[in-house]
Amino acid sequence: MKTVLLILIGQRKQAAVQVQKVLTGWGCMIKTRLGIHDGVMENCSDQGLLILELAGDRKKMDELARKVSLINGVSSKLVDLKIPKEMKIVKTISSKKVK
Repeated sequence: MKTVLLILIGQRKQAAVQVQKVLTGWGCMIKTRLGIHDGVMENCSDQGLLILELAGDRKKMDELARKVSLINGVSSKLVDLKIPKEMKIVKTISSKKVK
């Protein structure tokens, strides 16, 4: 199972510093971090999306999601993803020789 924290920042220029402070405090739980916002240079948008792959204790993950969502203009959602048993791919190796 993978746990992903999605963070939507509505006022990126104002809230990004606060979000970064929270994430730094919980950095050991973050396996992967991807930040996305529209535009570059002069056309930089004021919204941003962070996608974090988390590891560790579930209670701590819940607390991280809660703390981030307390920041004005920020929304977060914790998502658990797993592959259903019937969807697992099984590899088989054939022992027949081709002539």
